[in-house]
Amino acid sequence: MIGYMVIMGVFTLAGMVLSGKLKSVFNKYSQYGTSSGMTGKEVAEAMLAHYGVHDVQVVPGKGSLTDHYNPQTKTIALSEPVYGSRSISAAAVAAHECGHAVQHATSYAMLGMRSALVPVVNFSAKAQQFLMMGMMMGIGAGFVSPVLMTGILAATFGVTALFSLVTLPVEFDASKRALAWLDETGTTQGAEYDGAKEALWWAAMTYVSSALMALAMFLFFALRMVGND
Repeated sequence: MIGYMVIMGVFTLAGMVLSGKLKSVFNKYSQYGTSSGMTGKEVAEAMLAHYGVHDVQVVPGKGSLTDHYNPQTKTIALSEPVYGSRSISAAAVAAHECGHAVQHATSYAMLGMRSALVPVVNFSAKAQQFLMMGMMMGIGAGFVSPVLMTGILAATFGVTALFSLVTLPVEFDASKRALAWLDETGTTQGAEYDGAKEALWWAAMTYVSSALMALAMFLFFALRMVGND
């Protein structure tokens, strides 16, 4: 299990570094307003109206960097530092979440695939916890072959990896839509646009790190299964 711990350690550290950088960039551009003077809520509503999406509500959320679009309730929840803020960071985040709403409204295939995978990946994540605890404590030894146990783990991490990889184009596309709208409408101009682009790029890197970790885990257990066969 040393290999597993090494992979976890490396990518956990990478995730912490990227998360710290994202917070730093977000805080930096939270200090600067946009020429439009629009709040995060107003940016979201304006972008939704621009694309003819009239059945999505923009609501206040709690916490920081917890912004998200819920396709089931058709709501965009903007965190406290975004909802009422007139900053570059707020505009970037609000537009990004609207990008997801526009994806949903236009039946963007990758978003549909990610949504379909959610219940499967949730089950796989819970299974991983029990399986890893079982392997570390020796539970099941003598009843379940190491190859089978490793194979099941490889399958669960395979689902997680697939979900993470599908998430990448969804997130990059949402940011692309957001930046195009911010630029075309003049909501952010010049250095403001560059700041929004930087903030969304670092946000995307956190998803890239998660995808690489999931893929590394899958390959680790898949190769281990083949080696034990």
